[in-house]
Amino acid sequence: MQPVSMFQAKTTLSKLVEAVESGREKEVVISRHGTSVAKLVSIARQPAQQRIGVAKGLFVVPDSIDESNELIVRMFAGDAV
Repeated sequence: MQPVSMFQAKTTLSKLVEAVESGREKEVVISRHGTSVAKLVSIARQPAQQRIGVAKGLFVVPDSIDESNELIVRMFAGDAV
């Protein structure tokens, strides 16, 4: 599809959205004074993926992970080490 002028986009927005949404057009480029300034594209609908636990089994947390907590707190608080 050729770029659509801002005026044309404003007057035919519903039709442009329908064309992108239905897949008839992959994208619609909107121009102002002959310069492309925006792109209308469909949002891909993907099922939500599991995010919690995605790194499970990829690394081992050592038992000593909390040993330096007090030192770190003092460092952030600006106390002398």
